[in-house]
Amino acid sequence: MNPFITLPEESLSEILSRTSPLDASRFAVISRGFNAASKSDIVWGRFLPSDYSQIVSRSVSPVVSATKKELYFSLCHSPIVLDGGNLSFFLDQRTGKKCFMLGARELEISWGDNPQHWEWTPHADSRFSEVARLENVCWLDIRGKTRTQMLSPSTTYGAYLVFKLAEGCYGLELANAVVRFVDSEADNDAEERAITVHLQQANARNGARWQTGQVPARRSDGWMEIELGDFYNDEGYDGDVEARLIEIKRRHGKSGLIVEGIEFRPKTQFGST
Repeated sequence: MNPFITLPEESLSEILSRTSPLDASRFAVISRGFNAASKSDIVWGRFLPSDYSQIVSRSVSPVVSATKKELYFSLCHSPIVLDGGNLSFFLDQRTGKKCFMLGARELEISWGDNPQHWEWTPHADSRFSEVARLENVCWLDIRGKTRTQMLSPSTTYGAYLVFKLAEGCYGLELANAVVRFVDSEADNDAEERAITVHLQQANARNGARWQTGQVPARRSDGWMEIELGDFYNDEGYDGDVEARLIEIKRRHGKSGLIVEGIEFRPKTQFGST
């Protein structure tokens, strides 16, 4: 006889709450007791971030869920927009760890306030009210900064530029990217270890066959993303981490980049979420 069959639901809920969201869903098929326990608020309350209620309270739209399990999966599949509309939040489904996207209005964009260089415009595919569309610059520099305390501790995060390319875009073949802890590394030092990134895929660039460095990937929400770098968010560290896209060496014209934001999310061996 399976020894778990005779355990009360409260005990099974306690057991499941010490596993993971993925394991809790798997255990649901073992028995009726586990199935009932896998829906418990005790279980899913443990999987939600400890500050989830404060985060949800900042949503620009009401967040309504009958159970904590329902809330958990809602936050995994439907990012909520916070703080007046320039920041979004969601959960990594496998781990329950926190993910944020800084909207374009939260980024520091060189010449971003000059309409000759950047246009701020609505976009049908964006979760934010505005995106930034590059009209024409020679100097491309985009930074996104967040506090490490906003993120899940003891976690390796990736930072991703979320973007599209307008028809007729040009000058965006190559750029550099870097992630740094603002308090511990100067701009110049970080630039020395910047990686090469490609905002256009090879088959979109006059038949180019080979690319070295990061290449863009298509997301399920219709946007593209490029990894700018990663970092380990050590427990107890409280400071700013900055992700940056930069192209200031090849000073030819650039146009057609549409920026939705920069996303910070946990990295896993299973790839992006």
